[in-house]
Amino acid sequence: MQAYLMAFVIGGLICVIGQLIMDLTPLTPAHVLVLFVVLGGIMSGLGLYQPLIEMGGAGATVPLPGFGHSLVSGTLEDIDKYGFTGIFSGALKATAAGITAAVVFGFLAAVAFNPKG
Repeated sequence: MQAYLMAFVIGGLICVIGQLIMDLTPLTPAHVLVLFVVLGGIMSGLGLYQPLIEMGGAGATVPLPGFGHSLVSGTLEDIDKYGFTGIFSGALKATAAGITAAVVFGFLAAVAFNPKG
């Protein structure tokens, strides 16, 4: 039960921060998306995002900073395994499932709802 509560709190805080940024600054949702992915990557590179994941579980891995974390952690893992070539393969392997799911479900939604325009 505590894991669900922590996921809700951590994920909710990330969403609240994003909403406040959009409400209180001239940044658009696209700016906030990029900002959160980059911040997640920076925090991951500094070793600050993994403790947040251990505390919040899916509340920290599902939002946008979690994607940045996946990119950086996958790259660092493949650099350790394969050296220089890991720079090019790590991020793609770490995020392939999520990107594929987004493309497939986006396509299915477009087919099901027949968007105009």
